Amino acid sequence: MRMLRTTLDHVRLRDKMLLLYFLCVFIPVVLTNLIFYHVTSQNVKEQRMQDISRALEQIKIEFYREFEDAMEISSILYIDHQLNELLELAYPHPADYIAAYDSYLRHMLNNTYSPVYHSVGGITIYTDNPTLLNSGGINLIDERVKSLPWYSKIPPGRQSKPIFVRTGDGTGEQQHPFSLIRRMNYFYSQNGHEKILKIELRMSSIREIFHNLNLQGSLFLLNERGEIEYTTDPKVDTNAKAVAYNELQLPKDTIEFKTNYVLMNSLNGWSIVAAMPEDEVLYEMQTSRNFVLLLTCANMLLPTLIIIWITRSLNVRIHRILKHMKKVKNQRFELIPGTVSRDEIGQLTGEFNRMTLKIKRLINDVYVADIQRKNVEIQRRHAQLNALHSQINPHFLFNALETIRMRSLMKREDETAHIIHNMARIFRNSLVWNKDRVTLREELELISCFLEIQQYRFGERIGHEVQAQPEDLDYLLPKMVVLTLVENASIHGIEPLKHGGRIEIHFELRAGRLILTVRDNGVGMSVKQVQRLYNYMQRQEEMGERIGLQNVIYRLKLYYGSRFELNIRSALGEGTEIRIMIPADRE
Repeated sequence: MRMLRTTLDHVRLRDKMLLLYFLCVFIPVVLTNLIFYHVTSQNVKEQRMQDISRALEQIKIEFYREFEDAMEISSILYIDHQLNELLELAYPHPADYIAAYDSYLRHMLNNTYSPVYHSVGGITIYTDNPTLLNSGGINLIDERVKSLPWYSKIPPGRQSKPIFVRTGDGTGEQQHPFSLIRRMNYFYSQNGHEKILKIELRMSSIREIFHNLNLQGSLFLLNERGEIEYTTDPKVDTNAKAVAYNELQLPKDTIEFKTNYVLMNSLNGWSIVAAMPEDEVLYEMQTSRNFVLLLTCANMLLPTLIIIWITRSLNVRIHRILKHMKKVKNQRFELIPGTVSRDEIGQLTGEFNRMTLKIKRLINDVYVADIQRKNVEIQRRHAQLNALHSQINPHFLFNALETIRMRSLMKREDETAHIIHNMARIFRNSLVWNKDRVTLREELELISCFLEIQQYRFGERIGHEVQAQPEDLDYLLPKMVVLTLVENASIHGIEPLKHGGRIEIHFELRAGRLILTVRDNGVGMSVKQVQRLYNYMQRQEEMGERIGLQNVIYRLKLYYGSRFELNIRSALGEGTEIRIMIPADRE
């Protein structure tokens, strides 16, 4: 918890408010509505599936009722003794058959059942009794009848089980294509005549059943072999040949519902299948989804506007305070305008204005005193520099050297006089008190004088090399800094050697810094001595009586503070390299 609080302390206020919004408003509202939508859509989907299943079951029951009506009529005619007796008689004259037909058969076949059973489209009895005539409801079994497809589907022998078959295409004389067919062999036939009962179902009643308004897809009536006997899909033609339902190419988004006829007489194994488009089944789910989306937007809009309003009240005022704090950092003491509010940010604004006024007064009060203090400090530093010059360059030596040089000229000792002249130039330059820094050109002149003196002293034991670019000669550096390093290299590094001493002096300008390098191949220094020189850079003590490299370090600290670098590389018997890097300044 402490780590979490520390992490949140580094998050901007605006980001915290966004995090608060997403965690406490956006995500809860979205999750809640997603769960609500999921539960609601599942309930709607299940309800719709149940409605479709119930509608399909209702179609199944109504179609079976139509079939039961035909079954009931067939059972009545099947056990009608008088009907069977009239069909078995051998009529000697057609007039006798006509009399029997008018007395009983006409009423039985044409008028008795039609008003009661609306599903029955027609009743026909087929017989091979040659003494009967083709009349209403009575047909002779001839070769044409035997060639009909439904005739071949009648089970052979004395089996009287009714069958439900498709007997026509619904056009022409076969306007009722579904029929119930059974053999009428309930009574023993002396003459052995074959009698077949054919009850046609009214096609209009079947269409009315299958065109249920609650089912917007396609309905298929399948026989026990899975072949389509009837369908509401106009694209499927079942008249030309038998079409298997499994061979249909239904759309991928089709949802199927199926109900079977089990142990229902001649319809056993038949089934009714509804092929519904998914969009039609899930139409109410889409309506529910749109409602949930609308509710989600409404639930998010009002909290979002309120949070934006509150966040703006906090964020804008805090940013205004931060902007004025940055102005104070840049010494622009401006007050925050506007009416001070009574909340915590308003109190912070008021305290900031009072603090700004107090700081401004304090600066005005102490400004003059601070300037005076800085002037005193500048004068003190200038006095220290003058004192350093006095320690390095005694004035009386210049007069003494001039006397010796004049004496050498009088005795015609020109080489000695030239060396003394170089020494005098060095001391004369060091006596200029009003000039703390010199150009690289002037420093090189002093170094040249000193090296000639050392060459006069050591002869072939010492050699030197000076490298500097002409365009760098106008850069400034503290007076006699490099000369002091050359002097240390000559006296402490080269003088103990018997021969082969060499001093290299390099000046280089790189990346806005002047790099001064003095290198010798003398006796070098130990690690302890190098570390002692580095320690001088860390001390804050006054110069006192120290001279040489310590003097150089102290003067560099006075001029540049922490803006200079000093690197020393040395080892006993391998020589010494001292490199100084200072800011590159021109006069």
